[in-house]
Amino acid sequence: MSLNRVTRRGIAASAALTATAAACLLALPSTASAGPSDVALPPAHAGFDYQIGGAYTPPSGVKVVSRDRTAAPAPGLYNICYLNAFQAQPGAEGDWDADLLLQDDNGDVVYDGDWGEAVLDIRTADKRKRIAAKVGGWIDGCADKGFQAIEPDNYDTFTRFPDLLTASQAKSFIKLLSARAHEQGLAAAQKNTPQLADARDETGLDFAVAEECGVYDECGDYTSAFGDDVVVIEYTADGLRKSCAGWGDKLSIVRRDVDVSPAGSSGYVRKTC
Repeated sequence: MSLNRVTRRGIAASAALTATAAACLLALPSTASAGPSDVALPPAHAGFDYQIGGAYTPPSGVKVVSRDRTAAPAPGLYNICYLNAFQAQPGAEGDWDADLLLQDDNGDVVYDGDWGEAVLDIRTADKRKRIAAKVGGWIDGCADKGFQAIEPDNYDTFTRFPDLLTASQAKSFIKLLSARAHEQGLAAAQKNTPQLADARDETGLDFAVAEECGVYDECGDYTSAFGDDVVVIEYTADGLRKSCAGWGDKLSIVRRDVDVSPAGSSGYVRKTC
């Protein structure tokens, strides 16, 4: 999995949700228009835990959890399903058709060096459609497991490879994913990428998951587009301090360790405002 901003600056109840299931969410979430139906958003300013590095029993007071798509959702909470949408997992290049891996002018596959992830080629409508079909299967799996939303990571890949990828291509691709999520009754999160937050109506994204917006003074960029529907992850004490000082009474904020380690492991860090 990719922790987008740590070193490089980088959930769904359907419209037919039953009263019993709604009670399990512990709070009545707001809703956002999602084509033919509405989707449930995470409760604003709620206890949040970021568990994409390994699932564990959520701490007391947590109402919203983000977990990897391979994990099971946490019972009774609002669950966000993390998936790596714009890049291949390390060593997973063979899971993709060769022409769907981005290549440079020399014909070499382009890698995000920080994470050893091959970049997916979203430059044409046909390739975006084919990649979205595969990622769409993961989205369907998130819905089948009982997640309430998706968190497609690496929306901002284009910012790291500006000679090869564009913001317009990224928006066109994420729009396919948000539409697939909405078909399954899932909300779709914008992961990082504050410069495209104001395009939420175009992209169909419902809320934001922002890494280190306190550190980079970007939390306001997300709230200007998504209001209080923003969950924040910080990785440093200073980042947590800044996020809490400016947004602690409005947003869901947590500090985690860089590796997002499971509770009980030596590197585990979790703090809140």
